[in-house]
Amino acid sequence: MSYDLMVFEPTAAPKERKEFMAWYAHQIKWTEDHGYQNPTVSSPGLQAWLQEMVEHFPAMNGPLANEDSDDSRVTDYSIGQNVIYSAFSWSVVEEAYPKVRELAIKHSVGFFDVSADNGEIIFPGDGTKEKKPWWKFW
Repeated sequence: MSYDLMVFEPTAAPKERKEFMAWYAHQIKWTEDHGYQNPTVSSPGLQAWLQEMVEHFPAMNGPLANEDSDDSRVTDYSIGQNVIYSAFSWSVVEEAYPKVRELAIKHSVGFFDVSADNGEIIFPGDGTKEKKPWWKFW
């Protein structure tokens, strides 16, 4: 089992949760006519997110793959035209979740916490800011 998070092209996804979940279910059928390890099929925002993300959580497969497959930070990225689905080891969830969210906000792509019940969905420009630790209240 893995802890799964997804970033998405915000212009392609519906903003209402019910419609978003139906769209998400369609996305993860993986029916697009390409391999799912090629980052060039995604939007520029998703490509920029992935390029920075693999610096922190290296790719398991594809052209950005890390040769050290024993590293717990190695992540399985499934790359679609409008989504990048990331499967993390449970041992790195405390680091992965905030990094995925932070970089989604930075690169103006959407964020979805797939593994959580009623997981957080963020669209760029919805007023969501980067989360600060509780002790950074100013």
